[in-house]
Amino acid sequence: MDVLTMKELLETGVHFGHRTRKWNPKMARYIFTERKGIHIIDLEQTVDLFRKAYYFVRDTVAEGGEIVFVGTKKQVQSTIAEEAQRCGAHYVNRRWLGGTLTNFGTVKLSIETMKKMEAMIEDGTIDHMPNKEASRLRRRLAKLQRNLDGLRNMEKKPSMMFVIDPDSEDIAVHEANLAGVPIIAIVDTNCDPDPIDFLIPGNDDAIKATKLITARIADAVLEGREGRQDEVETPSAAAEDAEETAEETAAEASSEGEATEEASSETESEASEEASTDAAEDEPAKAEAVEEDEADEDEADEEDEADEADEDAADEEEDSDDND
Repeated sequence: MDVLTMKELLETGVHFGHRTRKWNPKMARYIFTERKGIHIIDLEQTVDLFRKAYYFVRDTVAEGGEIVFVGTKKQVQSTIAEEAQRCGAHYVNRRWLGGTLTNFGTVKLSIETMKKMEAMIEDGTIDHMPNKEASRLRRRLAKLQRNLDGLRNMEKKPSMMFVIDPDSEDIAVHEANLAGVPIIAIVDTNCDPDPIDFLIPGNDDAIKATKLITARIADAVLEGREGRQDEVETPSAAAEDAEETAEETAAEASSEGEATEEASSETESEASEEASTDAAEDEPAKAEAVEEDEADEDEADEEDEADEADEDAADEEEDSDDND
């Protein structure tokens, strides 16, 4: 599915460029034709280039990058604020303060001052101040909010910048180039495309045209955030699965060990029972064998005594014969 179709571009007038006399010759390769003194942008190139910009934004946000939307022309101020807030991005839609990227430390101090003033109003501290001082504080706070409200949550240099009409936002484009921040921009036929990293040839004045492209860039940011959450959830799920597997393995091992112990104990008991049974069965035989041995010994003793008596009788007879 295409992230942007030719039909949508035609319906919103993205193909209308500036008058031919106000064109920038560097944009000649993105111009399809001329009609009634107006350049017509080649929408096939717009679709292809927008696809590259979309995927770049999505992948950068998925890797943890941040984007800032910039558009201070009156007809795009509300679009920039709405779409940036919808996707949770930073934005500047009133005035680009010089040094926002190249001197962000000073800008960050101004943001902290704005937050402190807002806290003073919320907790009622300003009600105890003199009227003149309170009025001056409110005026200063309104000025800071007008210029820095869209940057209140920016803690570091953004990873990329989306710009509507880089000619009008030349200061922001110049700072981004100095800071090495990639630029995605809607570039009309009167703009210089050289400072832009990911240009989107199109009408940068029509409200519908700018809203369409800005909304799709915001969609890319949202898609990147969803991808980042999926990556965070996947390792946690894998860890949970690993823990469950380890627990199951341990349970199986313990059950197997218990079964083995039971089997060994049963085997030992059976062996001891068999040994005792065999011993019980052998005891009578052994007793009989002992009795037989003892009887044999007694008989042998009686025979020996008889032999001795016979020998004594023979000796006596010999002695009597000798006397005679």
